[in-house]
Amino acid sequence: MNSISPVRRRPGRLAAVAAGVVLAVGLGVSTQVSAQASAQVPAKASTAAPQSVSGTPGQAVTRIADFYGAYIDAKNDYTDPDVTLAKALRKHYLTPDFATRLTTWEETNAMDGVLRAQNVPSQWTVTDNGTVGNGHEVVVTLTFGSGETTQKTKLFVLVERYNRIADIETTSAR
Repeated sequence: MNSISPVRRRPGRLAAVAAGVVLAVGLGVSTQVSAQASAQVPAKASTAAPQSVSGTPGQAVTRIADFYGAYIDAKNDYTDPDVTLAKALRKHYLTPDFATRLTTWEETNAMDGVLRAQNVPSQWTVTDNGTVGNGHEVVVTLTFGSGETTQKTKLFVLVERYNRIADIETTSAR
């Protein structure tokens, strides 16, 4: 067994060999890296532009989007839904007459009348559908489920001239 350590053998020669290996490997690696970089660009987490949402106070589409977003958030926690918030949102956004009719509809159909379902959607879209009489109609598309097992429900929400929800139907009033 040799008791001389590599450092004590010939430090100059070892350094030259190490530098040569580094240089050779470095040139080879840099050539490979540039070739690989042009061939394989790593995918970014998201190439889409940042999402933005805008609205105007008093605009029917904004108002309905705000209501459905907050209402779904309040109902979405399966272990502890915020029933108080959901009731407060209904009181604030629905006309008193429609709130009464909706409660009757819910008792008859055993489901949430705002969502027209027993569960909470995973996605929703709100689209302007134009004026109807003295009010405005907004289409709310609710998507339930995920992946290949989704179901869409289209609701037609009638907003009265004072920006409160006067009706929710599955067919258009237009």
